[in-house]
Amino acid sequence: MSVRIDDTDRKILAELQRDAGQSLDEIAARVGSSKTPVWNRIRKLKGAGIIGQQTVLLDAEALGFEATFFVLIRTSEHEADWQRKFLKALKDHPEVQEAHRLAGDIDYILKVRVKNARAYDQFYQSLISEVRVHNVTALLSMEEIKSTTMLPLNALAKGA
Repeated sequence: MSVRIDDTDRKILAELQRDAGQSLDEIAARVGSSKTPVWNRIRKLKGAGIIGQQTVLLDAEALGFEATFFVLIRTSEHEADWQRKFLKALKDHPEVQEAHRLAGDIDYILKVRVKNARAYDQFYQSLISEVRVHNVTALLSMEEIKSTTMLPLNALAKGA
């Protein structure tokens, strides 16, 4: 379903990205509209698949997850069965926050959030026992400089 996004929709989406827990009244006031039209637009955007699952962002460090590793994986396996096992392993490990298949020398990159290096090693040992990989390189993030889930809505073309 294709839907046109106008300035009001962009404002609503920006508000929801900033804080999806706001009331409809708050969103409507911030975008200069009233509650019912905002609700109708949100329903339209959800129906079009533009607004997906709504969640709460937790503070990982406050919960004791102090280590973020970026894991670079090279594999010589590219068969459907291996890929199915690999995808299942990733889904079965909640430590994996993101996984991307890449073009270039590295096949996959994972973002893995754990309590410490020992917890990362446990994840690593579990992963390599479940699927065969050619090479794994783990990079420890020393400092998170920027992390956001917000899309740059101002980059959308008018009337897109």
